Amino acid sequence: MKKLFLLALVAVSINFANAQDYKPFQLYSGVGYAIPQGGGGILFDIEPAYRINDQISVGLRWEVAAMARVVGNQEASVSGTSSYTLNGKYYLENGSSFRPYVGAGLGAYGLASVSTGTNGAAAGAETKIGFYPRIGFDWGHFNINIDYNFIPSSEIQGTDTNGNPATFDVANSYLGIRIGAFLFGGKK
Repeated sequence: MKKLFLLALVAVSINFANAQDYKPFQLYSGVGYAIPQGGGGILFDIEPAYRINDQISVGLRWEVAAMARVVGNQEASVSGTSSYTLNGKYYLENGSSFRPYVGAGLGAYGLASVSTGTNGAAAGAETKIGFYPRIGFDWGHFNINIDYNFIPSSEIQGTDTNGNPATFDVANSYLGIRIGAFLFGGKK
């Protein structure tokens, strides 16, 4: 175990000793459109990141999304999602101002939902673990990316049209499309 730890420490040290063309710290902020099943909404995020080298960065993302959905003709749902995730990016291009990347993230999603319709009304709040793959690009100090947030469905308690207790399923996954800018993190 000690040899494995020492080997990892040496590999990280060598990696940090290599010259980087990009500054190691980056602070990204963006706004965009959230697209849940059968609806739409807005989102805002802040993402500090650290570049391990010019092609790999790791970061944290805090995102807030407000979404509305219509299911059929007579049911509506309003939900809010706040997520705290750890993510990574791998840059496919290294050397120009246009840098496409792929990445993924994993973390906690705080969910709140209110639904109403012909079957009754329901409200609920909970936290779930979710995952997102992402693609995007940096261009100068601007960024555009798309991710799909896979979040397990929720069961919320409410009442049906007769006033009886009922359980409703709410889909939580959504597509996020955002544009933003970042401070720091550009070329040295």
